[in-house]
Amino acid sequence: MTRFDPRGRVNRALIVGVSTYDFTEPPHGVPGDLPAVEHNLDRLRDALARGGVFGADEITVERSPSLDDFDRALRTAAEEAEGLLLLYFAGHGAIPSAGDELFLQMRNASVIAGGHAVFPGAEMFTTVLTWLASSPAERIVVILDCCFAGNAAWIWEHFRDKRRVLLLMSVQANHRTDAGDGGTPTPFTGELLHLLDAPGELGFREVSDALRKRMAKGRHETLRKEPWTPQSRAEHDEDVLLSARKERPTGPDAGAVRPPEPRPSRQSRPSHRPHPPHLSHLSHPSRPEPSNPRPAPSPHRFLATWITALLSLTATGLGLCALTGLVGGSAACVPPLELRVLTDPDLEATVSAAADAYLTSEANTTGDGCRRSGITVYSAGSADAVTALRHESAAWHEPRNEDLNPQRDIGPQPDIWIPASRADAARVTDDQDTDALARLTPDDRALAYSPIVLAVPAKLAAASLDERVGGPLTGMLDALRERHEDAEVRRPDPEFADAALLATIGLYGTGADPGRVEQQLAPPGPPSPTAADLLCALPDDDAVDHRTAALVPEFLMKSGVGCDRTTRSPRIAQYPGDVPGLEPVFVRVRWEGADRDRAARDEAAEDFRTWLSGEGGGAAFGAAGFRAATGDRPLLDADEVPDGVLPAPSLLIESAGRDAMETALRKYRDARGPGRVLFLLDSSGSMAGLWQGPSGGPGLLKQSLGGLGRRDAYGVWAVADIGDRSYETLLPFGPHSRRSAEAAIDAGARVRDAEADPYAALVAALDDMAERGADDDRPQLIVLITDDEDAGRLTGARLDDVLSRARLTNVPITMVSLASGGCAAGKPDALIAVASGGRCLDADDELGTGLSAEVARTGTGER
Repeated sequence: MTRFDPRGRVNRALIVGVSTYDFTEPPHGVPGDLPAVEHNLDRLRDALARGGVFGADEITVERSPSLDDFDRALRTAAEEAEGLLLLYFAGHGAIPSAGDELFLQMRNASVIAGGHAVFPGAEMFTTVLTWLASSPAERIVVILDCCFAGNAAWIWEHFRDKRRVLLLMSVQANHRTDAGDGGTPTPFTGELLHLLDAPGELGFREVSDALRKRMAKGRHETLRKEPWTPQSRAEHDEDVLLSARKERPTGPDAGAVRPPEPRPSRQSRPSHRPHPPHLSHLSHPSRPEPSNPRPAPSPHRFLATWITALLSLTATGLGLCALTGLVGGSAACVPPLELRVLTDPDLEATVSAAADAYLTSEANTTGDGCRRSGITVYSAGSADAVTALRHESAAWHEPRNEDLNPQRDIGPQPDIWIPASRADAARVTDDQDTDALARLTPDDRALAYSPIVLAVPAKLAAASLDERVGGPLTGMLDALRERHEDAEVRRPDPEFADAALLATIGLYGTGADPGRVEQQLAPPGPPSPTAADLLCALPDDDAVDHRTAALVPEFLMKSGVGCDRTTRSPRIAQYPGDVPGLEPVFVRVRWEGADRDRAARDEAAEDFRTWLSGEGGGAAFGAAGFRAATGDRPLLDADEVPDGVLPAPSLLIESAGRDAMETALRKYRDARGPGRVLFLLDSSGSMAGLWQGPSGGPGLLKQSLGGLGRRDAYGVWAVADIGDRSYETLLPFGPHSRRSAEAAIDAGARVRDAEADPYAALVAALDDMAERGADDDRPQLIVLITDDEDAGRLTGARLDDVLSRARLTNVPITMVSLASGGCAAGKPDALIAVASGGRCLDADDELGTGLSAEVARTGTGER
């Protein structure tokens, strides 16, 4: 690990503290002012200025800014920083009752509570991260001292441009904290100041570790009377110098730093609130407020709690948070009991629409016009949900560490689980830990049905009904590729959504090699998380869209996705006969020890189940494009048949089984796990003119290393006749960092005064990889980079032997010919690529791009 040293660069620190609020009265005010925060600001400014990293004119202090003022200050700091950009925030933090977000509440903040609380005058942490990521700064440090600060961890983890961002949070997720007595800094910042006041160099990781120890030693507790534990997030190899103080001050005001004069900005600022950069790179599924592991108290107790909190503000320290969802609706209605519904990511939009319809339905309305219950719908990866309910319910009930925290990674403990397959419930109950705290009661029948279809561009679709319905998926794919040699097939992530896992059952078929199947799926790199994401991504490239079939649930061909459908190539649904369909099922989840409102919660859950499995739920699922779960499975909304869909394909496919799903998931993980790549670099004398630069043999090889991560294993052989051997090892086989691998190649790669024997090298490579892959299904690849000058040694019986071995070994070979026409039909390179299931690239192709793509299919990518 290397520590980034920002000294000597253009650095910026923005210190934001909100000690005074405009709105503190119920029902829409924040809980109160925070006088302790005012003590944080000058002390932190002085500590940073004395630390040797930030100059006094590089530090800006914003005292109780409005939201507009905060946004302008944040944008200014982000634009001006070139080395280190540091943002510190202390004030109220809030999390909503619907939606996965942390809100940083500024001076003009208020709370509008209810089923979907909103927070005027507060900034979403997602938006803050997006602004920060737009900065040219080399490293970004964010320090949050507020209630629920730890909830920012999940947002950071799903933020794609996070490598530069190091995040320090005052408390673990879902916890509120005491701000102190108002006469001193807040407890967390007080400990931080103690560390920054010490002489010597101090990095982010040292600060993070030391803060946890100091808070534990001081026996600080959250308002839940649990240990107060600061959290941090950073990539494993990232650190940054925060302070390099030479000596400790000797007096109370020694070294005090005078606030700098305002510095001119680099460009004029608009007076209105700026809009953040686009958020399209964020993966942001909706999830509700993670709650206390025990079910919430009754609505009447909620009101009592709110009043008690308000009355105690003058007698105790104020919490750095805003309480949400405590007051809402009309004056005559108390807040309803909230049901938490966890579902599959592909079902979230449909289940949310059904829940919204139920909330305002007669079934959920009392005689006084009040809601009987509220519902929060959220989704999480299907494999993660199964694992958490099966083996991690104790950690879900009471997270003990940051490595295992379902509350953070999935969401609050659900009252109801609606997986996309009935087999999911069996996967949990048939293998659940004996000490599990979650008790599942699944319904006997599914709520609806949607087959998994191969959505083929209309111009490439099968012509006859027999070809469209009932055949095996692998046969449909073979036929598609025969109709269009460049046809591609894409499938979402089988670990994230059940639809993709069900498709994988058909893809692997009987005796299919999962590694080969995954090699053939496009594109390289991580798959789209959901079917909707996959369909949204296709129109990005018209050529790809027109030749690519997608494995998706049929209902999306009606309800569509959140992107512009008018630009997508029209598709025809083909119905494979060996792929089970989606069968969402209602599962009641009860938690051991959660007895305070069990009867009321059971009644509310049963009311929703009755509505969802009846006409109301049928209408919601029908509007989304689902079919009935029984009989011949007709469309629930038979009046509107989507284009490309068959009204009655007569599919009576057997439901997915527990073992089939578990087996497919295991094979997928093996096939997509860490890969193995063996590079053969032609190092014979004829390569001298094709050696240097990015398009030379070593340069192309090094470009492709970006598709390999630290868990992948790979090696490089220099192919040339060396004594009695056809190669020598240039890079030993095993895991490597890209930097160390490139250094080894640069140091050892050279042109030999010898010929190459591609036959002997390929035979040795096939034998080597066969032995390495004998006990697992990890993806493997052999790459030969050559000028084909010695292709004459790869003909006749020798060529036949290589082709035979390639077919038997089942390891794809990518042949990279630096000569024009090297992949022409009948040439050895083309024949070997076809026999092995690999790819042939020659000088007429984009060699760098093509080779990198092939390696990326095998590797896990740089991390």
